[in-house]
Amino acid sequence: MTSTEKSSGTTVTVSLWLVLLISAATNSIGQFAGLDWTFRMIAGGISVVCIVLLIVRHLARRKA
Repeated sequence: MTSTEKSSGTTVTVSLWLVLLISAATNSIGQFAGLDWTFRMIAGGISVVCIVLLIVRHLARRKA
């Protein structure tokens, strides 16, 4: 694995973590902030997708 592949992989992982944190915060604080139910459920769906992608990336790295 080259250093370019390693750094781009780190960038993707960090980006997924940031999106996960933002979408989870939106989902949990949205009710108190007055966000519509639809937006909160979309944020929750994005959180689930990020979790799945992070698990898949972890398993792929572990296998390699």
